[in-house]
This record gives sequence, C-alpha cells and structure tokens, in this order.
Amino acid sequence: MSKSNPDNDNFFQKVYNVARQIPYGKVTSYGAIAKHLGATRSARMVGWAMNASHTLEDVPAHRVVNRKGLLTGKMHFDGTNLMQQLLENEGIVVVDSQIMDFEKVFWTPEN
Repeated sequence: MSKSNPDNDNFFQKVYNVARQIPYGKVTSYGAIAKHLGATRSARMVGWAMNASHTLEDVPAHRVVNRKGLLTGKMHFDGTNLMQQLLENEGIVVVDSQIMDFEKVFWTPEN
C-alpha cells in the first residue's frame, strides 16, 4: 500500500475530517472512526492516517486512542509524553498510558 495511492489519500482526508470534530476534553478510538466511515475493519488504517497527520496542526491526533483507552500512538509524538501532556492539558487523566474514566471522556462520531 503506497501513501501516494489516491484511495488512501481520500480515506486519510475522511479520517482527518472526523478527527477535527472530536471535542476538546474528549477522545475517540481508531475503530470508532473506521466504523463511522463505513470501514469497520480498518482501525489500523485509521492509525496510519493519524501517524501521517502530525504536520497538520488542525488535526488533534492526540485525541485518538485504542479501543481500551491506551495511548498506543504516543511514540509518534515529538518529545517525552507529549500525547499524554496534550490530553492532560484538556483535563483528561492518564495513568501509565491509560485514560482513566475512559467511558466518560469517550466521544462517538455522529452519522
């Protein structure tokens, strides 16, 4: 799969459009975005899109985590614990790379 594939580019843009809607102080999962886009089994592709989004300042990639609330994408952020710091700045409590009260801060994209 090439990053220059137009289908991938289109999918990535759709992912970014959903990510831009995640409210401040909320998170969603790769799978929830994939499901919203009608691509239920494409959570990993959503992860690839989030990894490729770090040059886009208007895409809050730090608000996208795995289905259990783990900061699985944290290694793709510059600095030490930047993903966690960004979430904590929004009032989200993170302990050992795990979001506390995950159900309370989880946001589901609307269809």
